[in-house]
Amino acid sequence: MEQKGRENWGSRIGFIMAAAGSAVGLGNIWRFPYLTGENGGGAFIVIYLGCIIFIGLSIMIAEFAVGRRTSLAAVGAYKSYSSRWTFAGVLGVLSAFFIMGFYPVVGGWAMAYIAKSFTGLLAAPEAVPDVFGAFIGGTAQPLIWMVIYLAINVFIVARGVAGGIEKAGKILMPMLYILLIIVAVKGITLPGAGAGIEFLFKPDFSKVTGQTFLAALGQAFFSLSLGMGCMITYGSYLNKQEKLPSNALIVTLMDTSVALLAGIAMFPALFAFGMEPSQGAGLVFVVLPQLFAQMGGIGVIFSAMFFIALFIAALTSSVSLLEVVVAYLMDQRKMERKPAVYGTAVVMAVLCILSSLSMGALSGVKLFGVGFFDFFDILTDKIFLAIGGMLLAIFTGWFVKKEDLKDELTNSGAVPFGLFEIWYNLIKYVIPVLIGIVAIMGIMAIEQTSLMIFGLLIIVVLAIFSNKL
Repeated sequence: MEQKGRENWGSRIGFIMAAAGSAVGLGNIWRFPYLTGENGGGAFIVIYLGCIIFIGLSIMIAEFAVGRRTSLAAVGAYKSYSSRWTFAGVLGVLSAFFIMGFYPVVGGWAMAYIAKSFTGLLAAPEAVPDVFGAFIGGTAQPLIWMVIYLAINVFIVARGVAGGIEKAGKILMPMLYILLIIVAVKGITLPGAGAGIEFLFKPDFSKVTGQTFLAALGQAFFSLSLGMGCMITYGSYLNKQEKLPSNALIVTLMDTSVALLAGIAMFPALFAFGMEPSQGAGLVFVVLPQLFAQMGGIGVIFSAMFFIALFIAALTSSVSLLEVVVAYLMDQRKMERKPAVYGTAVVMAVLCILSSLSMGALSGVKLFGVGFFDFFDILTDKIFLAIGGMLLAIFTGWFVKKEDLKDELTNSGAVPFGLFEIWYNLIKYVIPVLIGIVAIMGIMAIEQTSLMIFGLLIIVVLAIFSNKL
């Protein structure tokens, strides 16, 4: 089913770096550390790793298999099996599109904080919370940084799969590792840092609750960029000689290692300076600058390196989100790459402007009780992605022929995959139930009932009308 003339990755290492970059994002460096802090440290990490191995890896293998077998991005991949499943692919594209309605805003914050590290941010640690509040509530500054960030995405994706996304991955992913390792080494050499290492890697299961398992499962799933069509799209550019299970394992290990490195970069230093590890979502932009300020002059350098790492992690992920929408327009609407990139970016920029201003000039404007930023975030993170992942597992386990999956994962019998039966039973019977639990719990936790109903209504409408898209 491979399309004639379809773009392909130039090399295996290029694909792995790009796919790992897609998986590595704000969830690894921002969300993972604060969830670890809020859920007791080491015990959360043990449960998280288990979820990554048994669920995240299995779903990634499935996405690669579906993408490569059809040589189509998310919508086309589902549609090639049955038009009734088109809505699952459209939901993935819609998820990527709406995530890009706020993701570049946060990416712009990271870029701004690189500059702020050198321009006095750390001079008054006690003022950092007010500085952050004033910055994100402003108009011109956050919008300028958002536009710059989005423009970098456009430049990379417009250059194509091998010439843009792959080249960027080969440069950015090694840079990310180097920066995080340097910051982590600095953190663990501080006096008193041992308590932070113990917090991370000495499990205390007495603190584990049902919420810990749900948080770990949700983070494992979302941190790998699953359920939004990214890995189906990247898999569709793979040649038939690549070994899908081993590639998926490498990507998963790289994603997990970045999350752990981010934890090592933060918690030893937090404990060394007597700061509270359960600081919530403000950990990165409020607590860490205060921490770096206490390091003295060298803190400026480490602050800049950390926010460069955060920017890189965000960029490699948002590039894949933009590519999901662009690939849909190319595959299904037969658009050329550059017009698809530019047109998509303009619409995303409008959504990002609304998201950014919702924390300042448009703070009084609400959609279903929340601002634009929170609207896009909740709609995707709590509703679309969880349901999208569950649909992928059900589709792969129950609607794709077992023989086709085995053929794809063994390269028509040329390479062994001894765990195929275990993987198949997980993807068919176990994972849909587990993801379903996370989806239901996440949706039920949404305080804005009208927003929850609206999100579910969108999915119902897609299920009815998406075969026309």
